[in-house]
Amino acid sequence: MARKSVIAREIKRERLVAKYADLRKKLKEEGDYEALDKLPRNSSKVRLHNRCKLTGRPKGYMRKFGINRVTFRKMANEGLIPGVTKASW
Repeated sequence: MARKSVIAREIKRERLVAKYADLRKKLKEEGDYEALDKLPRNSSKVRLHNRCKLTGRPKGYMRKFGINRVTFRKMANEGLIPGVTKASW
């Protein structure tokens, strides 16, 4: 499990990106890069990093489910993810 501070930092970034999304889009269309420069750095979508929603693990992230591979496998074996079964042939 990731440190709580790292998870909290990522959540804070997500909020900032959502808050400034419309303003950033408007400023980019106008070409006002000086005003863009004055916005908080963490309000840029590029600074976000995908993390597991349950554990905060940054590696092995699966976009379709929003969790990492370890958590995915555990939940799939327990039958907690609808439509996912263990393959056998």
